[in-house]
Amino acid sequence: MKISIMKSYLNESIQQVSKAISSRTTIPILSGIKFDVNHQGVTLTASDTDISIQSFIPLEDGDKSVVQIEQPGSVVLPAKFFVEIIKKLPSQEVHMEVKENFNTFISAGATEIQLVGLDPEEFPVLPSIEENQTVSIPGDLLKNMIKQTVFSISTHETTPILTGVLWSLGDNELKFVATDRHRLATRAAMLDNAEGIRFNNVVISGKTLNELSKIVPDQNTLVDIVVADNQVLFKIDRVLFYSRILDGTYPDTSRIIPTSYKTELVLDTKKLSESIDRAYLLSREEKTNIVRMQTMDSGTIEISSSSSELGKVREEIEPAEFTGDPLKISFNSKYMLDVLKVVESEQLMIAFTGVMSPIILKPLDDSHSLYVILPYRTTN
Repeated sequence: MKISIMKSYLNESIQQVSKAISSRTTIPILSGIKFDVNHQGVTLTASDTDISIQSFIPLEDGDKSVVQIEQPGSVVLPAKFFVEIIKKLPSQEVHMEVKENFNTFISAGATEIQLVGLDPEEFPVLPSIEENQTVSIPGDLLKNMIKQTVFSISTHETTPILTGVLWSLGDNELKFVATDRHRLATRAAMLDNAEGIRFNNVVISGKTLNELSKIVPDQNTLVDIVVADNQVLFKIDRVLFYSRILDGTYPDTSRIIPTSYKTELVLDTKKLSESIDRAYLLSREEKTNIVRMQTMDSGTIEISSSSSELGKVREEIEPAEFTGDPLKISFNSKYMLDVLKVVESEQLMIAFTGVMSPIILKPLDDSHSLYVILPYRTTN
């Protein structure tokens, strides 16, 4: 293998695929990036068995020459060093040559590097996926859906299925659900091109979705999604992102969402967020994160918290609307702030069916999102 390649294109591809490399792998070959060079261009691949990412660099991009190939071939190079060194090379053109025993020589400007490469035949083959069911979603919408649900996943490996986000598709509606048993986030979106395509119980690791989100462009570039038996493939421009589907059955969360409420509040999202953030500073010191919310006789809403060492904080905010029974409830302020950070609506409806019933949060101008937080039982 012998090529010359533009450093910017090589670096971008390396950054994309390196998200699939685990620092804790027990399989030496998986700590590397595989290079495949043929007369169409250069393909980089990395994998940690749960996710695999492949990035293609074409010979030309528009009228710009990107890669010159003298000799095709393959090699696996150690990612940890390779990722860092390419960024720091002095020249905009990088020359790579693989010689005997996969020894790889890299030069740019006056810099010369020799790396010990590995046999590409030992690198695992990427999953084979039949592309019968493909749906497309704008990249910015996909990123938003991930951001607005992934914070609610469980971080405890004791229930692996809850460390992922549940995906389901039916009647052109794609829906995400995430829960750690103490809170729940749901986000749905209508897709234009999913006629007749259905799937459910597709659970993708939250960690994987965070890595995917970093690769998806901010613009509304379409991302193609292919769902197979135990794998999902995301096709983003010249990148292929494979993810394993988590084993197990996701719990039915529909039963914990009430359909009627005894108390409904409509509050300014920014004011509520700032108020709870101030109360959180004190509750954090108690290591409980407990903040209390209650309706006052005057019609205002009181937000308060206390610390046995530091004191108390309380403030009142005016609701835009208030209907139903008076209320006094305690909740985890960190969970509430996590929701408020991702809500894009200026106003938020908070609904309750009772003191120990789930707290429902609905952005007013977004009918596709809903959040649930379980309250705390306190003595006062």
